[in-house]
Amino acid sequence: MQGLIRCANKEDLGTLREFLTRANLGSDGLTEGTIEYFLLLEDENGAIKGTLGMEVIEGCGLLRSLVVSPGQAEKDIVLLITQMMQLAKEKGMKSLFLATNKGATVPFFDLLGFEKVERDELPAELYTLEHIKHILNVDNSLFLKFSL
Repeated sequence: MQGLIRCANKEDLGTLREFLTRANLGSDGLTEGTIEYFLLLEDENGAIKGTLGMEVIEGCGLLRSLVVSPGQAEKDIVLLITQMMQLAKEKGMKSLFLATNKGATVPFFDLLGFEKVERDELPAELYTLEHIKHILNVDNSLFLKFSL
Protein backbone atom coordinates (compact mmCIF):
# COMPACT_ATOMS: atom_id res chain seq x y z
CA MET A 1 0.00 0.00 0.00
CA GLN A 2 1.25 3.44 -0.88
CA GLY A 3 0.19 5.70 1.97
CA LEU A 4 -0.03 9.45 2.14
CA ILE A 5 0.59 11.55 5.25
CA ARG A 6 -1.00 14.97 5.42
CA CYS A 7 -2.11 17.56 7.96
CA ALA A 8 -5.73 17.18 8.98
CA ASN A 9 -8.20 20.00 8.34
CA LYS A 10 -11.69 21.00 9.52
CA GLU A 11 -13.35 18.70 6.99
CA ASP A 12 -11.58 15.73 8.65
CA LEU A 13 -13.00 16.35 12.15
CA GLY A 14 -15.89 13.87 12.00
CA THR A 15 -13.93 11.10 10.31
CA LEU A 16 -10.98 11.52 12.66
CA ARG A 17 -13.24 11.46 15.73
CA GLU A 18 -14.80 8.20 14.46
CA PHE A 19 -11.35 6.70 13.83
CA LEU A 20 -10.21 7.56 17.36
CA THR A 21 -13.45 6.25 18.89
CA ARG A 22 -13.03 2.91 17.06
CA ALA A 23 -9.55 2.72 18.62
CA ASN A 24 -11.07 3.32 22.09
CA LEU A 25 -9.42 6.72 22.41
CA GLY A 26 -11.16 9.91 23.36
CA SER A 27 -11.32 12.86 21.04
CA ASP A 28 -11.31 15.49 23.81
CA GLY A 29 -9.29 18.43 22.64
CA LEU A 30 -9.87 17.67 18.95
CA THR A 31 -11.48 20.87 17.68
CA GLU A 32 -11.42 23.16 14.68
CA GLY A 33 -8.69 25.08 16.48
CA THR A 34 -6.48 22.05 17.15
CA ILE A 35 -7.08 19.94 14.03
CA GLU A 36 -4.05 21.48 12.29
CA TYR A 37 -1.87 19.64 14.83
CA PHE A 38 -3.04 16.20 13.69
CA LEU A 39 -1.48 14.17 10.92
CA LEU A 40 -3.39 11.57 8.95
CA LEU A 41 -2.02 8.48 7.25
CA GLU A 42 -4.39 7.62 4.40
CA ASP A 43 -4.53 4.82 1.86
CA GLU A 44 -4.86 5.44 -1.86
CA ASN A 45 -8.65 5.72 -1.45
CA GLY A 46 -8.42 8.43 1.22
CA ALA A 47 -9.36 6.14 4.14
CA ILE A 48 -7.62 6.94 7.42
CA LYS A 49 -5.14 4.21 8.37
CA GLY A 50 -3.33 6.11 11.10
CA THR A 51 -3.06 9.37 12.98
CA LEU A 52 -0.86 11.24 15.37
CA GLY A 53 -1.82 14.40 17.21
CA MET A 54 -0.05 17.00 19.27
CA GLU A 55 -1.21 19.36 21.99
CA VAL A 56 0.74 22.60 21.94
CA ILE A 57 1.61 24.82 24.87
CA GLU A 58 4.40 27.34 25.48
CA GLY A 59 6.84 26.23 22.79
CA CYS A 60 6.49 22.51 23.32
CA GLY A 61 4.21 19.77 22.12
CA LEU A 62 2.69 16.72 23.76
CA LEU A 63 2.24 13.82 21.36
CA ARG A 64 -1.02 11.94 21.65
CA SER A 65 -3.50 9.81 19.79
CA LEU A 66 -0.94 7.69 17.94
CA VAL A 67 -3.15 5.10 16.29
CA VAL A 68 -2.60 2.89 13.27
CA SER A 69 -4.92 0.30 11.78
CA PRO A 70 -3.95 -3.34 12.15
CA GLY A 71 -1.54 -4.43 9.45
CA GLN A 72 0.19 -1.07 9.02
CA ALA A 73 3.93 -1.36 8.71
CA GLU A 74 6.25 -0.11 11.45
CA LYS A 75 7.73 2.27 8.87
CA ASP A 76 4.34 4.02 8.72
CA ILE A 77 4.50 4.67 12.46
CA VAL A 78 8.05 5.99 12.13
CA LEU A 79 6.97 8.19 9.23
CA LEU A 80 4.06 9.65 11.24
CA ILE A 81 6.38 10.47 14.13
CA THR A 82 9.14 11.98 11.98
CA GLN A 83 6.60 14.07 10.07
CA MET A 84 5.21 15.31 13.40
CA MET A 85 8.74 16.25 14.45
CA GLN A 86 9.03 18.28 11.27
CA LEU A 87 5.65 19.94 11.83
CA ALA A 88 6.63 20.84 15.40
CA LYS A 89 9.89 22.33 14.17
CA GLU A 90 8.03 24.35 11.51
CA LYS A 91 5.67 25.66 14.21
CA GLY A 92 8.66 26.89 16.23
CA MET A 93 8.55 24.36 19.07
CA LYS A 94 11.66 23.54 21.05
CA SER A 95 10.70 20.08 22.31
CA LEU A 96 8.18 17.25 22.06
CA PHE A 97 7.00 15.11 24.94
CA LEU A 98 5.08 11.89 25.13
CA ALA A 99 3.58 9.93 27.96
CA THR A 100 3.07 6.18 28.06
CA ASN A 101 2.44 3.41 30.54
CA LYS A 102 3.80 0.81 28.11
CA GLY A 103 7.46 0.37 29.01
CA ALA A 104 7.95 -1.91 26.00
CA THR A 105 7.62 1.12 23.70
CA VAL A 106 10.56 2.98 25.27
CA PRO A 107 13.30 1.26 23.17
CA PHE A 108 11.38 2.14 19.99
CA PHE A 109 11.22 5.81 20.95
CA ASP A 110 14.87 5.72 22.09
CA LEU A 111 15.81 4.79 18.52
CA LEU A 112 13.97 7.91 17.30
CA GLY A 113 15.95 10.14 19.66
CA PHE A 114 13.55 10.45 22.60
CA GLU A 115 15.01 10.42 26.11
CA LYS A 116 13.28 9.37 29.29
CA VAL A 117 12.59 12.24 31.70
CA GLU A 118 11.28 12.26 35.24
CA ARG A 119 7.96 13.89 36.11
CA ASP A 120 9.69 16.78 37.85
CA GLU A 121 11.61 17.52 34.61
CA LEU A 122 8.41 18.25 32.67
CA PRO A 123 7.75 21.92 31.89
CA ALA A 124 5.26 23.38 34.35
CA GLU A 125 3.00 24.40 31.43
CA LEU A 126 2.36 20.74 30.55
CA TYR A 127 0.69 20.21 33.91
CA THR A 128 -2.20 22.40 32.72
CA LEU A 129 -3.14 19.88 29.99
CA GLU A 130 -5.99 17.48 30.81
CA HIS A 131 -4.13 14.60 29.15
CA ILE A 132 -1.13 15.05 31.47
CA LYS A 133 -3.40 15.34 34.53
CA HIS A 134 -4.94 12.00 33.55
CA ILE A 135 -1.59 10.32 32.83
CA LEU A 136 -0.18 11.41 36.18
CA ASN A 137 -2.87 9.27 37.85
CA VAL A 138 -1.99 6.15 35.82
CA ASP A 139 0.41 3.67 37.41
CA ASN A 140 3.74 3.14 35.64
CA SER A 141 3.51 6.36 33.62
CA LEU A 142 6.68 7.18 31.73
CA PHE A 143 7.58 10.47 30.08
CA LEU A 144 9.87 10.93 27.11
CA LYS A 145 11.31 14.07 25.53
CA PHE A 146 12.65 14.89 22.09
CA SER A 147 14.60 18.14 21.68
CA LEU A 148 14.04 19.86 18.34
